[in-house]
Amino acid sequence: MEDLELLTKFRRDLHRIPELSFDLPETTRYVRSVLADLSCEVTEPCESCVCAYFNVDEACGRAAGGPATAIRADMDALPINEDSGVSFCSTKPGHMHACGHDGHMAMALAAACWVNDVLAQVHAGAACPLPRNVLFVFQPAEETTGGARTVCESGVFERYHADRIFGFHVWPDLPAGVVATRPGPLLARASETHVTIHGTSSHIAKSADGHDALLAGAHFLTGVEALMAELSAEEPCLLKFGLMQSGAVCNAISAQTQIAGSLRVFSDEMFDRARAGVERCAREACEPYGCTYDLDFADGYPPVTNDAALYGLAKGALGDALELVPEPLLIAEDFAFYQRHLPGLFMLLGTGTGIPLHSDEFRMDESVLVRGLETYRTLLQTA
Repeated sequence: MEDLELLTKFRRDLHRIPELSFDLPETTRYVRSVLADLSCEVTEPCESCVCAYFNVDEACGRAAGGPATAIRADMDALPINEDSGVSFCSTKPGHMHACGHDGHMAMALAAACWVNDVLAQVHAGAACPLPRNVLFVFQPAEETTGGARTVCESGVFERYHADRIFGFHVWPDLPAGVVATRPGPLLARASETHVTIHGTSSHIAKSADGHDALLAGAHFLTGVEALMAELSAEEPCLLKFGLMQSGAVCNAISAQTQIAGSLRVFSDEMFDRARAGVERCAREACEPYGCTYDLDFADGYPPVTNDAALYGLAKGALGDALELVPEPLLIAEDFAFYQRHLPGLFMLLGTGTGIPLHSDEFRMDESVLVRGLETYRTLLQTA
């Protein structure tokens, strides 16, 4: 098949069968069915993860055990009812590939087919253009608990001597087919933030007898807004709250306020500073009203920080085909766990649609995936 035909088939087949988190039986079955016809070693190093290793050293007559380049694709979808209007829409109500992971898998599968074709040509007497072994990683649970961390803990990178990893995310805000990234911080560390303020209820006519958890919550929010304005003047960071619930009736002082949001930063140092500042805001908001509080920060995902040397290598190989993202972006991605385990480069692939990720109307033209496949081919031929 031609590249676009193959990419379209893979992407649309996978788009029809979206599954969530680690519960990916149909998706992993499909991935395995493609890989089964290729000259690679297929393993499942951890739950719902499929890996394919191409022993290029053996095919090319080199000494065994050389380094491998890893390519990562995430497999899980989102709990969303699809309203995209495409003819190949989800067959599973309440499940949708609304974040482009079907496209990520399609590019990785097509790249695996290309590696297989290259090795077949080598066996037929052609020169070997691949300087390294290749490991494809199809991981679960990017959208939930961070399946990348489980993959790293499995030992699969050590087993196959992988010392670099590349990955893509389709990106609606970039023009179609543009490949872009940056050295250093690219995406943020994300930490869900939950605050519960405890007060004492009383009738509003006797408000002096109560401890107003709603008023304390309001002061907390304005205090955090001022804190983030101060911190973000030094380094990009963000803490916004999307949920606030308080009280039971209109004529009684609220006994409890629950506030939930998300903190986004690009360094562990700023995370520690922001967390300490939020703690101070909670204390200063509660004490005047006689309230107490509980504050919880989820560990979340680390920041996606691209290895500078690997970026330089990719830029040298891709030239003007690799554009620069001017500023880090305040979204999160579990590719960050790989980068804490081995050098990694995460890239954005423009779809040009402007339809936001996680939208029930998300769609893309598969022709942009050709550029991603071409990028993988170039990187796999780079020593």
